[in-house]
Amino acid sequence: MKHIRTIINKEWAEVFKNRTVLYTTMLLPLVFAILPLIMLKSTAGSIPDMGDLATTGLPEGFLKTCQGLSGSDCLQAYLVSEFLFLFMVMPVIIPINIAAYSIVGEKTTRSLEPLLATPITTVELLAGKCFAAVIPAIGATYLSVGIFNLGLRLLNISPGVIAFVNSPVWLLANFVLGPLMALISALFALYTSSRVTDPRVAEQISSVVIVPVMGVMLAQMAGIVTLNLLMMLISIVVVAGLAFAMLHLGNAVFERENILTRWK
Repeated sequence: MKHIRTIINKEWAEVFKNRTVLYTTMLLPLVFAILPLIMLKSTAGSIPDMGDLATTGLPEGFLKTCQGLSGSDCLQAYLVSEFLFLFMVMPVIIPINIAAYSIVGEKTTRSLEPLLATPITTVELLAGKCFAAVIPAIGATYLSVGIFNLGLRLLNISPGVIAFVNSPVWLLANFVLGPLMALISALFALYTSSRVTDPRVAEQISSVVIVPVMGVMLAQMAGIVTLNLLMMLISIVVVAGLAFAMLHLGNAVFERENILTRWK
């Protein structure tokens, strides 16, 4: 653990000198929390109570999650559900900005060779660099969720909408699925960073992991899928399995000796 903590501290000291990474980590939680609050506040008085949920025109799959809500609350819940993907994208974006530079950046600054020559194991090296990217992402996500929930109460949003935001689906998405996605994002960015020779290329390739999240968001907007409890549990199992597989592939993908000889 001592080696891992040393790498984490080293990564943070170097990475957060980059203003782009620093601003991304600090501003994303604020922006992603404020946007849905603005939407909810601006629509709070403009949506009439439609009474029967069937008259709202919302997807049938989503209406099942609106039991006990009025028509207006259900409409607001549907609108705010689209913003759930903002909180799910955040733990994917932040690790990319940090981890994509991690290996190839050290190579360009000539600090990778001394690091790989130390007695530290590959597992410790990957764990330290991975945690250095994942911890800020999880912290930023939790901060954003906290600001969002505080804003809901300060703006006197309907209790029904607040209950929807604090439903098991949202809690699992933010506190279980989000960290798992951050882990996958960081590992993929590290693997990419170890294979390319340009930090910008590493970041561009690593951004591919955002595509599945955006695909699910578009599918929900089109009414093809609904983020209910069953789908969320299935997603957690699938993502956890993928993360487990990527962790075990770490030693095979990250070839420290080849990195040194290939980049001479």
